[in-house]
Amino acid sequence: MPLASLAMEQRPAAVYGAALNHRRLQQALAAEFEQPPYQGPPRAPVLFVKPRNTLSAAGAPIPCPASDAVYAGGALGVRIARDACRVNAADALSHVGGYAVVNEVSLAETSFYRPAIQAKCRDGFCPIGPEAGPDAIDPQRVQVRTYVNGALVETNDSADWLRGVAQLIADVSQFLTLYAGDLLIVATPPRGARLRPGDTVAVEIDGIGRLENIVTSEEEPR
Repeated sequence: MPLASLAMEQRPAAVYGAALNHRRLQQALAAEFEQPPYQGPPRAPVLFVKPRNTLSAAGAPIPCPASDAVYAGGALGVRIARDACRVNAADALSHVGGYAVVNEVSLAETSFYRPAIQAKCRDGFCPIGPEAGPDAIDPQRVQVRTYVNGALVETNDSADWLRGVAQLIADVSQFLTLYAGDLLIVATPPRGARLRPGDTVAVEIDGIGRLENIVTSEEEPR
């Protein structure tokens, strides 16, 4: 199908995540980044994708493979309402239609030098919801809390984000158009909230709500 024809139709929403946008995560990898050939941390945003097979909602099971460690990734999702192409930070928030609670589930992150397809793109590895409008929160003052079986196991504070929401949208839109409906996952901290079959995992953001899911064995029927 010609690109012009595709542009005239409803585009399927894409979900992107910023892989290295958390201060503690970048600090943990500082020595690795100084090695050749990189000799320094990335200067532009490093993105990954969450394809359709990963997407699910509150109450849906999170399938957990028996042979790998699986970790929660409580995060803020930014829903794009107006196409953003090469926007500046001062105008970036005008492209935001709302915010979502996201659990960006992943296997252990062992390398950021190649696409993390196997770690991040497994079935059910991105529960999303609830969502709220653009005025529900101050995107510069956000705390994401992750609970496993009722116990607080991780916090993800906007003070630790290397790029805030506006700057991240601006930087990403310099090389990738964010279309209306797309979701941008802002940041996840170093993986520490491990999940096991039978666990209940919940992610909360004040002003938006609570996302809760049950972890199941990948071998169980869904």
